[in-house]
Parts: sequence; C-alpha cells; structure tokens
Amino acid sequence: MSLKTENILSLSGGNHDNKTTKGLQNTFRRVLKSGMHGICFSAYEEGQEAGDQITEKQIRRRMKIIKPYTNWIRTFSCTDGNELIPVIAKEFGIKTMVGAWLGSDADINKREIAGLIKLAKEGYVDIAAVGNEVMYRGDLTEAELLSFMHQVKAAIPEVPMGYVDAYYEFAKRPKITEACDVVLANCYPYWEGCSLEYALIYMKDMFYRALKAGKGKKVIITETGWPSQGSGLHGAVPSYENAIKYFINTQEWAKEDQIDVFYFASFDESWKVGTEGDVGAYWGLWDKDEKLKYKNNILGFNT
Repeated sequence: MSLKTENILSLSGGNHDNKTTKGLQNTFRRVLKSGMHGICFSAYEEGQEAGDQITEKQIRRRMKIIKPYTNWIRTFSCTDGNELIPVIAKEFGIKTMVGAWLGSDADINKREIAGLIKLAKEGYVDIAAVGNEVMYRGDLTEAELLSFMHQVKAAIPEVPMGYVDAYYEFAKRPKITEACDVVLANCYPYWEGCSLEYALIYMKDMFYRALKAGKGKKVIITETGWPSQGSGLHGAVPSYENAIKYFINTQEWAKEDQIDVFYFASFDESWKVGTEGDVGAYWGLWDKDEKLKYKNNILGFNT
C-alpha cells in the first residue's frame, strides 16, 4: 500500500469497503467489546415519548444491557423519571453527563435546572450539560441561556459545566462558549448530507472547528451516529452496513486520538419519527426490543 493511500485511509477510517457483512459484524463485535467512552442513554420504550414518565425498572433493565460496553452515559432531562438515570448509573459504576432539557416552557426549565443542581449536590453528576441545541432551535435567547448556565455554575462550581449544541454554534456564539467549562459539540455528518465515504473526515473537521472556537477548552463530542434504516439525505445513506462502518470508524478514531465521544444512541426510539422523519427510529446500537442490531451468531453475544 502506498503512503498516499495509507494517509487517505487514516483520514477516512479503516478500509471496510471489501468486507462482507459477517466481517463487518465481527469487527463491530470486537470494537464494542473493547468499550466505548460514552453513549447517549435512550430510556423510552416502544409506545413512550419524551414527556412520559419512565420507571426505575426500565432504566435498570437497559442499564444492565449497556454496562459492559461503556464508561459514561449522557442523559437529556432531570424530570419525568429521568432524574433516576444518573442515580442508577452510579450504582453500576458508570460516569454521568447529566443534561437539563431547556425549551420554551419556563416552568419546565425551572424544574429541570433545579433537578440538575440537586443531582449534582448529591454526587450523581460528573459533567453538567445546561441545555441541548436551544440556540439551534431558537427556544431561548443567548441571555436567557447564559442566565441558566451562570445559575448552575454558581450552585455547583466543583462540577464541570457546559452547553450542548451543533459544533458550529460555538464559533457563532462566543459568550456562550466562554461560559462553558467544557465545549459540548454535536457532530453529525449524516445530518449535513455527507456520504459515508467522507463522514469521518467531515466529523474530524467539525471537531476541530469546535476546538478552535473553544480556545483551549476541552471539547467533547456529545452526539454522533448513523441510522441503520430510513430515507437518505443527499449523499448520506442509512443502511445496516453504513451504520456499522460509521460506528467502527468513530470508535477507532476516538481511541487513537483520545477524543471523548458519546455515541448516539443506545436504543432505537420509534417516537423520534415525529421530529426526524423515518430515520429517527433507527439510531440505536440496540433495537426497540433491546436486541443488539449488529451482532453475528457467535454464542454469548446476543444481548
């Protein structure tokens, strides 16, 4: 192999194009068993959606499934039962990035922030995430978001705090970036229509743009992933094989370059078709019935 070819592969990920489906499954199995830095925890079962009450029983069942494969989880809310997730994660020895979900409802925002502060003071929060894509959605003004961020930092100064949004928002909003202890960047080549062939190169560029905006602050990729089914977006094509390849490339790059990545997501969630279209239901490593999607038939790896 020429040096030029090696350099291209190192940028775009491993050479998986000629692998059979079984070969991809075997590589996926190896990479998953070696462990991830983190995963976005999907709590909602089939028939549930955001805002529904989730139970301790369903959280424990799913936490047991992911426990062997991840060091961290990321949560998105501190209400409606989601406040139990970091408590249970700690019982399993898993570290937590705990999110307060902020939107246009002032009462919910107040309860979310109070819940995050309470969990942190009780020792269940390793990183506090104040809001998720609020600027992208336009739910709050910068001043309103900054007020929540300052409130959380004042209440729990010992806990690293950040705000989650698309990587490019941090360059556009320097006041918010300055308020972060850590820059929490969502990086989705898929949602920008990038083909799988160039997706890892594109994600690296997203990461380094957030790193530049952070001016020396640590950057964590808080979400990235690839759907296994659904309608494509420009050059981005959902498929079983593409989802495996993207996972493998992401995890191998993250380990090689020591990048903290929270993969999206743990389990498929059907309710997301309402906001994301048909691909919304297929981002999980496990399906909606909690079965591992990309497994082969090797005995002992069926959960």
